[in-house]
Amino acid sequence: MSFIFLRETIRAYREKDPAARSDLEVLLCYPGLHALLFHRLAHWLWTHRARLLGRLVSHLSRWLTGIEIHPGAKIGRRVIIDHGMGVVIGETAEVDDDVYMYHQVTLGGTSSERGKRHPTIGRGVIIGAGAKVLGAITVGDDARIGANAVVVQPVPAGTTVVGIPARPIERRRREPCFDPYGTPLEAALDPLMRDVESLRAELTEVEARLALLMAAREGRRSPSAAEEG
Repeated sequence: MSFIFLRETIRAYREKDPAARSDLEVLLCYPGLHALLFHRLAHWLWTHRARLLGRLVSHLSRWLTGIEIHPGAKIGRRVIIDHGMGVVIGETAEVDDDVYMYHQVTLGGTSSERGKRHPTIGRGVIIGAGAKVLGAITVGDDARIGANAVVVQPVPAGTTVVGIPARPIERRRREPCFDPYGTPLEAALDPLMRDVESLRAELTEVEARLALLMAAREGRRSPSAAEEG
């Protein structure tokens, strides 16, 4: 089973990362893969009540890879952690198969109570660099979370969210596809264009009000000018 896990994870890296030139390169040089291998051991120890040892393995993995995955977290198959530095995955987080996440992603909790307090990430989700997914919320299958987004509400399947706090935007895609950093180009541009159009409309309104004020001012001046003549 471990061999199958390793083989299919390396294949996933080769398929989705154009910088991966060989299986051996992925095996030796990809810290995300190393962190997942350490996690499998740590999670096995955790579920077999060797929890201190599991935490020690997790701590060693963090020291070697810069990726912190609590041994209690549940990680699916073919998960890719690209670059990886600064990734934090909490104790009760659940990550389904084929998830792709970038560096500085946090799957964190918002409560100090025991029990489920970290997010559940659906199949095929992409989480952009620096994104924070917080609380016992669910991110649906094939969703996209843009870089640096802060997600505190559930995300429906197939939805792209960006911003702080994260909000949904139109993807304009009929079929699921790979969106680097979780943000399609048109999705990144749409909010900017809406803001530009909003500012343009406000400027037009201000110009119209200014023209009315100038006309009223000139109208008040006209009788005085006539009396002086």
